Amino acid sequence: MGNGETRVRGLAARAGGWSARHRWAAVGIWVLFVVLAMGLGSAAGRVDVDESEGLKGETHTAARIVKDAGIEEPAGETVLVQAKDGRLKATDAQFRAAVNAVVQAVDATGKVTDVTSPYDTDTVSKDGRSALVQFDMKGDAETAGERVEPVLDAVAKVQKDHGDLRIEEIGGASMQKTFDDAFGDDFQKAEYSAVPVALGILLIAFGALVAALLPVALALTAIMATMGLMGVISHVMPMGDVANSVMLLVGLAVGVDYCLFYLRREREEREAGRDAQTALRIAAATSGRAIIVSGVTVCVAMAGMLFTGIADFEAMGLASLIVVAVAMIGSITVLPALLSLLGERVEKGRIPFLRRRKRTGNGESRLWTAVLSGVLKRPMVSVVVAAGALLAIAAPAVGMKTQNLTLDQEFGDSLPIVQTYDRVNKAFPGGSEPAEVIVKADNINSADVQNALADFKEQAVASGASRGPVEIKLHEKQNLAFVYVPLVGGSDLDKAGASLEKLRDEVRPATLGKVDGLQAPISGQVAGSKDFNDQLTGAVVPVFAFVVVFAFLLMLLSFRSLTIAITSIVLNLLSVGAAYGILVAVFQHGWGASLVGAEGVGAIISWLPLFLFVILFGLSMDYHVFVVSRIREARLKGRTTKDAIQHGVVTTAGVVTSAAVIMVAVFAIFGTLSMQSMKQMGVGLATAVLVDATIIRGVLLPAVMALLGERNWYLPKWLDRLPDLTHDEAADVVAHEVEEPARV
Repeated sequence: MGNGETRVRGLAARAGGWSARHRWAAVGIWVLFVVLAMGLGSAAGRVDVDESEGLKGETHTAARIVKDAGIEEPAGETVLVQAKDGRLKATDAQFRAAVNAVVQAVDATGKVTDVTSPYDTDTVSKDGRSALVQFDMKGDAETAGERVEPVLDAVAKVQKDHGDLRIEEIGGASMQKTFDDAFGDDFQKAEYSAVPVALGILLIAFGALVAALLPVALALTAIMATMGLMGVISHVMPMGDVANSVMLLVGLAVGVDYCLFYLRREREEREAGRDAQTALRIAAATSGRAIIVSGVTVCVAMAGMLFTGIADFEAMGLASLIVVAVAMIGSITVLPALLSLLGERVEKGRIPFLRRRKRTGNGESRLWTAVLSGVLKRPMVSVVVAAGALLAIAAPAVGMKTQNLTLDQEFGDSLPIVQTYDRVNKAFPGGSEPAEVIVKADNINSADVQNALADFKEQAVASGASRGPVEIKLHEKQNLAFVYVPLVGGSDLDKAGASLEKLRDEVRPATLGKVDGLQAPISGQVAGSKDFNDQLTGAVVPVFAFVVVFAFLLMLLSFRSLTIAITSIVLNLLSVGAAYGILVAVFQHGWGASLVGAEGVGAIISWLPLFLFVILFGLSMDYHVFVVSRIREARLKGRTTKDAIQHGVVTTAGVVTSAAVIMVAVFAIFGTLSMQSMKQMGVGLATAVLVDATIIRGVLLPAVMALLGERNWYLPKWLDRLPDLTHDEAADVVAHEVEEPARV
């Protein structure tokens, strides 16, 4: 046995052995670590991701210029005044009276500044039936949603007095408030319901309350410790709410999984007649070691997110990586200590009607035994059918279109503000989300700059990129000008994107670009979406390459088999491909969308494909390592490859099914949220895990391994020099079987 082999096997086995012997010390150290991490995190506070640092490109440059100038951009609000029928025009006295009433009402709240009338700014629609009253909220834009209620009430009061007109408010602050009211609790509900759902499934899996509580307790303490660590680390790499939610999801999934793997193996060994100490040592050497390999693989996959250069992704990746590492350490240290402490009491709280488990005498699942016998009889047919089905499911992914979802795509017609958004965009194309040109010059009032600004304003409309009105706000003290350009295309991001390109590539170089030393980055909602998409597209290849290459190397070193390393990667890619196909079919094309309470919105949200790839690649490796480790263990004990496959898959089927059901249920909760992007994430993750735990692990993996036979363990001679990170579980088990009679 090589040094590497002894070291890796020793790491899991020694950690489990030490914890079982020093039970109270192990539990105490864990509790101290969790409390200390939470205390440090609380004392340090959390530094959140600064949106201006979140992207590269022009959006970032514009935000940096504004930030360096010390200008706090306020939250802009707009009130749409619109004739309900065709009779009234903006020039009519009744219409004018309503506009004046709006101006006075919002001004009187004392919460706003820079109130402008449409008659002064020419924000009247071409047909003369709609007009916009514009103003800014006082104070910090980030918290404007908390102060906008009196303004909304004032506008609603004016609406009551003018029944012939539609008077509605929309803007950064009012949207923020609407989302917080409608969906702020959505996430909390999802996060709070995830734990009871997991506990319920574990109760069914174990049939005992104490055994079911252990995995949840481990996952929750790992999550609590990670929250504290995130606070400390955020001073080096900022975190955020999105990273928090993802960390909670991943933490619950892997924390419960690892505990489940360990606990099931320990119970299985005890059912086979071994004493508690021996059962724990075997679980540590086998499941404990599989947890380390799996945990390191998941951490490597999560680290892939650090290559995107997008602050939110980096925060998600780092937070997920930490929670997986913490859960992994907890599983191989505090869990054996708790099992040693509890002994037989782990079976306390037995649920009577769940006592009889449908298993054969040796802990094998009857259902999977039946499925496996069919698969192993006809492995070639099984491979062709299963792989064919997965490729067919993955096929729609070829036409995947990604973009940041617009307000109407994200929320449908479920909110009144979405209808206001549509009406504003119809009457004033692009007016609700204009492009913002941040012009920085040595002297903003110089003749050259002023002429260039006037030319830009004129050319923006003449080129067809905008229908106007183009608004210019000067900040003379800072030598800056903010130019707001409504883009033709409005809420249609493809058309608005074409207008943006025209501004960036044609209008700007011909006007502002001719002034020496002048900077004029173009930002705004559409530009932000485009820059984000461009950066994400550029990150896809390095992230995919990093995750796949490292996962391949880890599998190669862990199993010392080139075949297993290659098949692991191919099967995982098939699983991810199937998830992509389902996403595109349901959310882009709308096939069967109503079945999951969703709708076809014509696109997948930009960040999801890369996020799904990383998360799924990590999580599906969990099952893969666990199942293949069991097959290899059976093979080392002297079984034929076919017998080893049968034994490995059916003995792990129960735990893999339980773990998958928990993940599917937790992810499906996110599919019930109101936002389409969250539905896409929930459905994508849930279906992928389901496919992975059934078709991949139950049919494709055993069929492929059966076809390969002895070639499963193939390692070319020139790779012999690689470090030996395998482990000989069979030797451990045999050693315990020999020792046991001697002790008796």
